[in-house]
Amino acid sequence: MSTIEEVIEVEVPVTTAYNQWTQFEEFPQFMEGVESITQITDTRNHWVTEIAGVEREFDTEIVEQVPDQRIAWRTVDGPTQAGIVSFQPVDTSRTKVKLQMEIDPDGIVEQAGDKLGFVSRRAKGDMERFKQFIESRGSESGGWRGRV
Repeated sequence: MSTIEEVIEVEVPVTTAYNQWTQFEEFPQFMEGVESITQITDTRNHWVTEIAGVEREFDTEIVEQVPDQRIAWRTVDGPTQAGIVSFQPVDTSRTKVKLQMEIDPDGIVEQAGDKLGFVSRRAKGDMERFKQFIESRGSESGGWRGRV
């Protein structure tokens, strides 16, 4: 099991950053290797990814969601992973976004990629692309304010 942690500050209010992160179907616009995400229910998503030539399909479940504070998830099938993304206001127009993930790489290719730091570099890049994505928009494309 590997742990990944990335933190980034974005130049938008906490509500904007949080609301955008609830728009799971837009993740492919800033997450490398994510081909598509289909939101099945308020708490379940179907992912299609291709990383290092390995295509995976799996479902995730939101296990905790508190507006403007945190979203926690885990896989329900496929590769074993769980994580939390938290949102903390720095001031009225800036937000600290913190991603914490635990993954259990499946198979030789994924294990090698993890040992070489491929997964952590991808997470860092995804966070930087999220920053560019939300700051260039200036506002969220939608938002789900429910609690789980």
